[in-house]
Amino acid sequence: MSRSSTAIEPVSFREALGHYASGITVITSQVEDEPIGCTCQSFYSVSMSPPLVSFSVMCNSASYPKIRQAGRFLVNILSGEQVGISNQFARRGTDKWHGVEWQASPLGNPIITGSLHWLDCEIHAEHAAGDHLIVIGEVKALKLQEVAAGQPLLYFKGQYRNLAACCAG
Repeated sequence: MSRSSTAIEPVSFREALGHYASGITVITSQVEDEPIGCTCQSFYSVSMSPPLVSFSVMCNSASYPKIRQAGRFLVNILSGEQVGISNQFARRGTDKWHGVEWQASPLGNPIITGSLHWLDCEIHAEHAAGDHLIVIGEVKALKLQEVAAGQPLLYFKGQYRNLAACCAG
């Protein structure tokens, strides 16, 4: 059986993946009292025992080398009210922390005020994959907010969404 390879157009690939709804997170860390953060929608669970999670980051990320240096990170799972936070941490070359309230986690990572939940992790492994790095973290602490705290921030077809809009009718 022969395999033929067809070139996948980047625009088509991006559009196809845009039809997969994902939650929005901000990955944070801190090195030498400098908070670091970046918006990430490629976050997922890996293992229950031990508790492992993963996120993917561009190889040319300005934030990730500092997170690697710290050896730890926190996943802030954003609420539907945090579109501004998502946009702010997605930008390069700006003060991402301007006006952002936060407190330190048990491992010393920034917890963004208003996040639905957070997971405090130590870097467990890192794998190169194309133009991204797959980072696996072992969860060392977490905080589940009250169920009534709000809806998650979702991204679908190039737009922020909420559960009511995604799931109605």
